[in-house]
Amino acid sequence: MYDFHIHSDFSMDCKYLVEEMVQGAIAKGMKSICFTDHIDYDLSGDGINFEFRPADYFKKMRQVKYRYMDQVEILAGVEIGMQLHLSDRCDEFIANNPFDFVIMAVHSIDKKSIHTSRFPNHMPPMEALSMYYDYLYRCIDIFDNYDVIGHIDCIDRYFDDRSMIPDFEEYLPHIEKVLKLIIERDKGIEVNTSGMRYELGYYNPKIEILRLYRDLGGEIITIGSDAHSPEFIGYHYREAEKLLRELGFKYIYIYRDRKKIPIQIG
Repeated sequence: MYDFHIHSDFSMDCKYLVEEMVQGAIAKGMKSICFTDHIDYDLSGDGINFEFRPADYFKKMRQVKYRYMDQVEILAGVEIGMQLHLSDRCDEFIANNPFDFVIMAVHSIDKKSIHTSRFPNHMPPMEALSMYYDYLYRCIDIFDNYDVIGHIDCIDRYFDDRSMIPDFEEYLPHIEKVLKLIIERDKGIEVNTSGMRYELGYYNPKIEILRLYRDLGGEIITIGSDAHSPEFIGYHYREAEKLLRELGFKYIYIYRDRKKIPIQIG
């Protein structure tokens, strides 16, 4: 099993030490894990940053990598929160650090945190989805230094009334545009299993988006739990793998030194 979206206390929203997460991965029988701690600059327009000290981060990653090398492969990644005005800053940060894997995600729009502002609840639902996917498209259009887009439809999490989420067909043109650009740029997407923890009843992205991605020719896909505690490492991994196989995907991908490696789905 390969969990390529795990957090530690290097992320401001996680309290568990790297060693605790590693031990949790070993207990779950993981073959390979990648830490993807948060870098979110200007998260809510007030100068607050979610970031870590790269020197300390890589020092710790080297320590655990070799300490546990006979039990689990440990890789060092990052989850970059992208906003349009941050592309140069994020590009410089990534270029200057030896990450194995980079997830890009949209956590804020125009300096407003999607989580804290819960902006989908302050406008018509289709307007919220259109704004989110169009903003994501613009970020992908100007920024290329990443490997996969994380939890593409995470916007669904922030509807207070989940019944207000529009039917997929209503916003299909917006997500199709995003997926086509991802494929054109030879990038990938992740299956983020935390959607089940958020009681969405589906992974992020939902099955309709996965099917559309496949139909458009998309192949590059990773699986990540988005675990912020050891108990959720590898969460729903086998179920997600089974779903991808049923949808016609032949491989999941892992990354080492920013190079993608296909792993045949069993």
